Order: sequence, then C-alpha cells, then structure tokens
Amino acid sequence: MAGVETPASPTAEGRLTEEFAVPSHVEAERALMAEFAERHTSAGRRVVLITSGGTKVPLESRTVRFLDNFSSGRRGASSAEYFLDSGYAVIFLHRHRSLYPYTRLYSGVNLMDALQMEGDGGSSQVTVDQRVLPNVASVLKRYRAVKEARLLLPVEFSTLSEYLHLLKAAAQALSSIGPKAMFYLAAAVSDFYIPASEMPEHKIQSSNGPLQISMKMVPKMLSPLVKDWAPQAFVISFKLETDPSILLERARRALDTYRHQAVVANVLDTRRGYVAVVTRDTQAELAVTEEDARAGVEIEEKIVSNLSAAHGSFMALQG
Repeated sequence: MAGVETPASPTAEGRLTEEFAVPSHVEAERALMAEFAERHTSAGRRVVLITSGGTKVPLESRTVRFLDNFSSGRRGASSAEYFLDSGYAVIFLHRHRSLYPYTRLYSGVNLMDALQMEGDGGSSQVTVDQRVLPNVASVLKRYRAVKEARLLLPVEFSTLSEYLHLLKAAAQALSSIGPKAMFYLAAAVSDFYIPASEMPEHKIQSSNGPLQISMKMVPKMLSPLVKDWAPQAFVISFKLETDPSILLERARRALDTYRHQAVVANVLDTRRGYVAVVTRDTQAELAVTEEDARAGVEIEEKIVSNLSAAHGSFMALQG
C-alpha cells in the first residue's frame, strides 16, 4: 500500500458517509457480527476480526476498469486458521474470491484432477485422489469441527466502499466486548480512490487518447476505529514496504500516529519468511528458518502466537 500515514481528519467518518455509498446489507451484517461476538465471549472465548485480501477501486460507475493490488488474501486466510487453533472465534472480513481458510491450501489445484470416478453407470461414486490433495482428510476434519462449533463467521466485500462500511460495522459490533476483541487488519486497502461524483458513468474510451486520472486519498479509518468505534480493543495494523531501511521507522510512526497496540511490519520480497512485530515498548523479529520450512511451519503461525500472548497481557492490564 502506498500513501503517507496521517491521522484521520475530524471529518473522516463524515467523508465515509458522504463519499462512499452504504451497502444495503451492512446493518444485517452488523447484527450477525454482534450476535457472534456476544455468543462466543459468553462462552469464554476471545474474538478476532481479520481483514483479508485487496480492495477494488472502480474507474467508471458502470465498471469495466478498476485499480487493484496483488493481494491474494493468503496472510489473512492462513492467520485465521492459527487463531482458530489458538481458541479464538474468528470474523473473517474478506475480499470476494480471495483465499479462504483451509481451502487456501489447495488454491493451485484443479479440482477435476483431484476427483476420480469409481464404478459404472448408476452405481458409480466420486472419490478424492489424496495424492492431488495431500492431507485433505485432516484438513477437512479441522474445517468441519470449526463449522460445527460456529467459530468462523465469513463476511465478504468486493469494493473499497463495501470494505470501509463493513469495517466500521464490525468495530461497532465488537465494541461491547471491550478488550476481548482483537482487530487484525491484514487487508491491503487502497490509499487512493475516485469519488462517485467525479467518476465517468460509462466505459472510458481508449480512442480519447492517453488517460490521466486524479485520485483522492482514502480517509484513514484506523483513527476512528481506535478512538471511537472500539476504543477498548486490541488493534494490529500491517505495514508493507519495499525498502527495508524505512520499515521500522514507518511502523513506529504509525503507532505514534494512531495509538493502537501493534504493527506487523514486513518487506515485500521477504514477507513470507520474516516480519517484525512492533509495539510501543517492544520489537520482536519473527522468521521461518530452513528447519521450520522443512517442517511446514508458516510465518503466520509465529505471528499469531506472538500476538495471542500480547493480547492476553493486554487483557490482564485492562482488568
């Protein structure tokens, strides 16, 4: 993500209402998230909201072209699994068609190659070739257990506007559970957009020549989330850079600006094997060693372990 880290202006929430259309399903999703949070905290669980995937920014009202980023949702989807393994209930706010917990392990597989026909005619059965889907039985068992316990609530978005409004709804839904709520903001959110009032209605014609686009800065929702919407929650943001030399300074600047609890800082080229978890008082460098890689350990497992412990300490301090 690009852009300069500046706090949300006093009118950030007003801009959200005025410049981004409110999706019709927001209130229904808010109610589902609030019920989910209350049910699981009553059962003694913590609740984490994970945002995952990229956001789409349309260039036309009747959208043919749009701006996107490379995010597949891998970090959010894999982290969701480790949070579930750690005893959390998970609200998974994810981009349409981005990677999903458990199924993300087979995202590169052609499903037809994994299925086999046994028998003939009306007595034939479809079976799974576990050489194509390795460990699928154990993965399916984990997924079924999560589903039966209703520990995972998926909430889907597609556009930037949907994401922003659903994030606000989620924060308000979780505000009642105080420090038991964690926000793990792993989605790759666009920093720039074209307001609906300035967007052409129809497809931009290439016959008109080279395209020049003027875009506005997306209002920073981290500030109202921390200050107003869920002020008692444990909030983690992510900082991705391409220049390692500025990474930690940018992470600390974000903490100073928004006053939340932690930043997961990573560099584009090494993001799958190394991150730094930065708080106001600490800095933990997490890495996947060659031995870890051979054992199938993922960096998200280490991130979740670190942050789960930090969340526990945070709750203890809140009383």
